[in-house]
Amino acid sequence: MIAARLAGGRRWPEGVRALRHRNFRVFWWGQLVSLIGTWMQGVAQGWLVLQLTNDPLALGLVAAAQFTPVIVFGLFAGVLADAVSKRAALIVTQIAAMVLALVLGLLVLFGLVEVWHVFLLAILLGVVNAVDMPVRQAFSVEMVGREDLANAVALNSAVFNGTRIIGPAIAGLLIATVGLAVCFLLNAASYVAVIAGLLLMRRSELAQPPPSALERNVRSVIDQLTEGLRYVRDEPTIRLSLLVLGIVATVALNFQVLLPLLARDVLGGGADTFGFLMAASGIGSLTSSLQIAFGLRPTLRLLLVGAAAVGVAVIGLGVSRSLVVSLGLMLLSGWGLIAMAATTNTLIQLRTPDALRGRVMSVYTTAFAGSVPVGGLFAGSVAAAAGAPAALAVGGVLTLVTVAVAASRVPGRRSRTRIPQRPAELEASATRPSVDAR
Repeated sequence: MIAARLAGGRRWPEGVRALRHRNFRVFWWGQLVSLIGTWMQGVAQGWLVLQLTNDPLALGLVAAAQFTPVIVFGLFAGVLADAVSKRAALIVTQIAAMVLALVLGLLVLFGLVEVWHVFLLAILLGVVNAVDMPVRQAFSVEMVGREDLANAVALNSAVFNGTRIIGPAIAGLLIATVGLAVCFLLNAASYVAVIAGLLLMRRSELAQPPPSALERNVRSVIDQLTEGLRYVRDEPTIRLSLLVLGIVATVALNFQVLLPLLARDVLGGGADTFGFLMAASGIGSLTSSLQIAFGLRPTLRLLLVGAAAVGVAVIGLGVSRSLVVSLGLMLLSGWGLIAMAATTNTLIQLRTPDALRGRVMSVYTTAFAGSVPVGGLFAGSVAAAAGAPAALAVGGVLTLVTVAVAASRVPGRRSRTRIPQRPAELEASATRPSVDAR
């Protein structure tokens, strides 16, 4: 199938049809560069903490420090996302993240870094991400419209996970050859690409909905936040998707905490082994993203299959003592992760009215990224007491239990579990009154 012809006459294959929108193209290419740096910093930060402390619990505490602000501020950032220019907000958050990466890189480069520096910078990055994540998710529909939204979500997922292959592998090699500092400094430089993409956008081509009022008193902000939470509560498909994603992310997706330990203590490797394990997960995630982009429909069934794949893979990692087997299991876990995350993202985006999108997407980002503090502490504590393999096995078992319970609670009506396909259906789904409409 071929997507609609652009005004300029160019045809785009169905699987990449969202790229026919110029604003989305410049954003997507900027993300491609920037996310390579982000994944490099993730690997370098985990290895840095392990070098400074040699304590698995410290890895969990740093993860908690970075993502706790998402829990504290993420939902309120969703209210902000519905009231401000999302493009302008993203420019601010990207500049802030660039500065934080530069500071950490310079501290490492000059041998001044201490553990408390890493904690402080992780907290500040968490505050930035608390705003950035719901704004970024809600911005997609402004770039591509509803017709190409599902494809845009899949392509964003593809670039996110394609860079998971490249970034960690590069980071592992750089750490082994020239040291940690260069990873942080290259990440800082990579933000220039996404900032440039945002600045090059044509504002006249953005489909910006009328902003909600930016309330300045606590009561009104709470009312706006409650409206989004009620919508999530009253939509069975969205509610179930978020619960599964949040629980699995909490108990099983703690790789930043557990993989450095697995690479060093179980597989007998170093930073390069850690990087290759993360890259293998990226290959699986990229595969899943491309399958969805090119026709695999994101449904509740796919979400549960993905969650089960994560559970099986994580249990296997707890048992494996072979690098080759572990790489294969990381690939499976990456595939399952995106089957869950992209499905949840798409279901939410297509079922949420424009006026509520920022607030509802903030629930998604809080459930996904905000689970990291609890999950990091959980994984770090179990690993400190019984080792990384035990922590992985426990997380995998809890994931499979979650899948079994969720499968028994899938909404019965087919209309609740499928994604509208025709533009008319998309419009009807998106413009129905919110649950608080009078």
